[in-house]
Amino acid sequence: MKERIKAEFAQRFGEGGTMYASAGRINLIGEHTDYNGGFVFPGAIDKCIAAQIKENGTETVRVYSIDIDDYAEFGLTEDAAPKAQWARYIFGVCRETIKRGGVVRGFDAVFAGNVPLGAGLSSSAALESCFAFAMNDMYNDNKIDKFELARIGQSTEHNYCGVNCGIMDQFASVFGKKNCLMRLDCRSMEFQYFPFEPKGYKLVLVDSVVKHELVDSPYNKRRESCERVAAKLGIETLRDAEMEDLERIKAEISEEDYMRAEYVIGEKQRVLDVCAALEAGDYDTVGERMYQTHAGMSKLYEVSCEELDYLNDIAKECGVTGSRIMGGGFGGCTINLVKDELYDNFIATAKAKFNEKYGHEPKVYDVIISDGAHKEE
Repeated sequence: MKERIKAEFAQRFGEGGTMYASAGRINLIGEHTDYNGGFVFPGAIDKCIAAQIKENGTETVRVYSIDIDDYAEFGLTEDAAPKAQWARYIFGVCRETIKRGGVVRGFDAVFAGNVPLGAGLSSSAALESCFAFAMNDMYNDNKIDKFELARIGQSTEHNYCGVNCGIMDQFASVFGKKNCLMRLDCRSMEFQYFPFEPKGYKLVLVDSVVKHELVDSPYNKRRESCERVAAKLGIETLRDAEMEDLERIKAEISEEDYMRAEYVIGEKQRVLDVCAALEAGDYDTVGERMYQTHAGMSKLYEVSCEELDYLNDIAKECGVTGSRIMGGGFGGCTINLVKDELYDNFIATAKAKFNEKYGHEPKVYDVIISDGAHKEE
């Protein structure tokens, strides 16, 4: 991939430039908790977006995406936003850097990625983090701290791409560390690395290759449900709610809002349980909590879909230690913690059964926990 980027860059923009990369991410557990002030437990993976970038001496950005086979050119002022959605991510990063008092000047760039699109691995956050890291390194002597780089990516989603997302994806892309997962407290922004090298297990994503087109924005609707319950409880976010608090106001809120809050409050505890289990080397408990999260996302938060529930059922039947839907939902993939000796049978069974039922095989991605945003040497 990096050789293709170099060749394309040389052809379009000549020699020179520096290669930067940032990773996609998995989240072992803690889904839809970030915007509720709770805990998440992500890690960067060995799938990334890489870009070769060179200052061009103008106030214009010229950028080519190999994967989309599209070229965009835009200025650095607020009214210069490009039309193409993919280019708005890069424009947003430039604008958010400038808004924070950072320097950005015109540059040429070619980028590509091997983060599977639509699988819930946050290719957009990888793209944002790659360019935010590059702008910091090229123009700002790396003076912008890492949390601010993550916030630049998050603000890009909010202000230029119409997604009111939490901080987790960008955080994981920026802070990722090889063989470590990270527990991030989304309220205090304190985080801790947890070693994750599960001997005798593989971490594998099974991608349904399904993305259900949704008429409204279910992500924002879920968020509004949570905010309504928090307001009714007189607290800022559901992070401060316990199940007994929720029971107390059950009659005063809608059934739907109750279910959404029940899931979030349960998920808060599951993340903490998984951290304790990992420290004890207890992968059975890790797996149990993953299955519980899937059930909550499917029945209470209602962000799963038939195909993902089916993949979760197959995992159970095959004796997989832990399995759950990963990401925002309505398609994408399951994340599975599988014993080495069960791996081949699980993958073969999942492919065959899914193909028989839905007419296509799921895609399979083995993932290794890796480093986040960096400059390529």
